[in-house]
Amino acid sequence: MTVMLQRESVYTPPVSLSRLSEIELALGQAIRGKADVLRLSLACLLARGHLLIEDVPGVGKTTLAHALARSVRSDFQRLQFTSDMLPSDVVGVTIYNAHSQEFEFKQGPIFTNFLLADEINRATPKTQSALLEAMNEMQVTIDGRSWALAQPFMVIATQNPVEHHGTYPLPESQLDRFLMRIRIGYPDMAAEREIVRQSAGPAQGVTRSVISGEELTALQEAVAKIAVDEAIVDYMLAIVERTRAHESLAMGVSPRGAQALYRATQALAAVEGREYVIPDDVKRLVVPVFAHRVVVNTRIAIAQRSAELAEKILGEILTLVDVPL
Repeated sequence: MTVMLQRESVYTPPVSLSRLSEIELALGQAIRGKADVLRLSLACLLARGHLLIEDVPGVGKTTLAHALARSVRSDFQRLQFTSDMLPSDVVGVTIYNAHSQEFEFKQGPIFTNFLLADEINRATPKTQSALLEAMNEMQVTIDGRSWALAQPFMVIATQNPVEHHGTYPLPESQLDRFLMRIRIGYPDMAAEREIVRQSAGPAQGVTRSVISGEELTALQEAVAKIAVDEAIVDYMLAIVERTRAHESLAMGVSPRGAQALYRATQALAAVEGREYVIPDDVKRLVVPVFAHRVVVNTRIAIAQRSAELAEKILGEILTLVDVPL
């Protein structure tokens, strides 16, 4: 069993990281009773990742996406994806200007800091693919010319996993661009009582802006310096290797997925006020970071239940890998 070096120093976070509690508090005013979901969302933001929120209607997917974007003073765009949407509706279009007698590029909604892609699986694969380059390379190429996107840049997508009529499931190549896939779930009775009480009064849950885009960039740079012990890296890689060898999985986690887990653990450690990553960070993040990256063997899975099976298999893998002490 691998032994991890113990750290006895008390962590005093940089001034920038101390703002994380303010962001978390602001998010908590919009989404009640879901502290763990909020922490994962915040960790995704700090790790420079994109977030996929998958759940049934009415549990607050769009509300969470709005709250996360509004917590930062920056540009925000929302796209309601539909089956008749074209790629140009996302990235923009080149038009001819009769006055200047030249072609001009009109930027689409993707040229923003936060893009909410609502019900992303309702758009056709051609339109979905318009996001691929932007999410991976932070740029858009139109007519042979590349346009850099503003920083920070984050795509927050939502989808309903239950309703399949008129939808186009995201292919593995696009799912892999999302750092995390999370579910919100139904609130407990106490939280739902608060939600019901609020709905009878004035509109609530509008998240205040806590930090600027520049401060967010500084936070992301600080998070990248969180220490990850070699024993923890070995633990991550052992889990990744198990996904590639598991008989129930047709496709395991790619190196990009391993990088995503590494960055996510650093961000979660920062959110919880630590300067180093612990094994529990890895355990908590394996499902949200890996479940949408693995492919369950078709002989075992029914299409509608493959996501749940993937999570179950990852939980099984966690029990088979030695935890560093």
